[in-house]
Amino acid sequence: MPTFDTPQEIEARQLDGIRQLIAHIDPGNPFYAPRVQEAGLSRGVDSLEEFREKIPFTDKSELAIDQEKNPPYGTNLSQPLTAYTRLHQTSSTTGKPLRWLDTTASWSWMVDGWVEVLRAAGVTAEDRVMVAFSFGPFIGLWLGFEAAARIGCLTIPGGAMNSETRLKAILANEATVLCCTPTYALRLGDVALEQDIDLSRSKVRKIVVGGEPGASVPATRALIESRWAGARLFDHYGMTEAGPVTFQCTEDASVVHALEAYHYCEVIDPATGAPSAPDSDDLGELVLTNLGRLGSPVLRYRTGDLVRARRGACACGRHNLSFAGGILGRADDMIQVRGVNLYPTAIDQIVRGCEEITEYRVEIRTERGMTELDVQIECTPGTDPDGLRTRLETAFRDTYNLRIPVSAVPTDSLPRFELKAKRWVRV
Repeated sequence: MPTFDTPQEIEARQLDGIRQLIAHIDPGNPFYAPRVQEAGLSRGVDSLEEFREKIPFTDKSELAIDQEKNPPYGTNLSQPLTAYTRLHQTSSTTGKPLRWLDTTASWSWMVDGWVEVLRAAGVTAEDRVMVAFSFGPFIGLWLGFEAAARIGCLTIPGGAMNSETRLKAILANEATVLCCTPTYALRLGDVALEQDIDLSRSKVRKIVVGGEPGASVPATRALIESRWAGARLFDHYGMTEAGPVTFQCTEDASVVHALEAYHYCEVIDPATGAPSAPDSDDLGELVLTNLGRLGSPVLRYRTGDLVRARRGACACGRHNLSFAGGILGRADDMIQVRGVNLYPTAIDQIVRGCEEITEYRVEIRTERGMTELDVQIECTPGTDPDGLRTRLETAFRDTYNLRIPVSAVPTDSLPRFELKAKRWVRV
């Protein structure tokens, strides 16, 4: 992993990357070339400040409209279509999925980023890595699978299996590393309990997760690690449009560092678009420019993901931009309930503090013009549902001064998720 002794070294690396990116875009990329030309940057970029001032933000809606007008892949392509070898798409958590193409070189650049994620987690060629997902069009764990192979790990594909079969494969192959979403790590733990599969016999010592917030939520982290007999959890954040973005700090599990050799990161006020004050406790929106995905880049892409950014030397010795608490939510996920701003991670922190809860769902409804929430929970066998319901309602009231009704529902009545969970539903 590239290391930097000063923030100035990071900025020099990023400026060089932006210059190469713009030289590749203009005139080859029909989506971005006009923006570069209108900004007067065809000649090059003198500073990161000039880049910020002259290149506008990119919103997901612009990419979606471009694909609708120019199906099936849009115009954000820097090379002829025959140069592309990979197709993936967003998970459609918000709206219609975006299709995304990569050249062999762009794909290799992203795999390199995931190699850094795994190395930060201490993964070596001695490890055996189970990658537990369906190997569909979702991009994240494809990268994890190929990164593990590039490191030299014995890499175990977990597609076309149900959860019980995956658990048996983990044990039979003596996997030492598990890659999946936080939700699915919990689901596998629950299935192990249901099927009397003793995870203390597992050799899994590291669980590298991504795809959704949660792993940096202390209660969720503790629950996953307890389900997996003390295996250490490592958080990671990335997205289809940008590639791998962060890796977990080796000294502080509540912090993730940006892969700044791979991305130029900005943090802005989500309402105004103005730069957020450094080291502010306010939530800011992460904006990304990927520096090596030349075939299908994004410039100043508004991710919608909220962070608390920190800059300065970390206890681990790195100077990379840090995000305290990982990804804290999405700007469009905030729900205001009787004057209180709530994000899904806030509810997750309380719910996951109760080990007896196997799954939950939050229903959002409107009454007399006001937003209200109802929380449904599934409990482990033998749990007193009324007592658990009272505990949760008390925790919501004590923490947020809100009355949030909780109801217990029958076992296996709520949906399960292998990739990103969709627990918040509007009714």
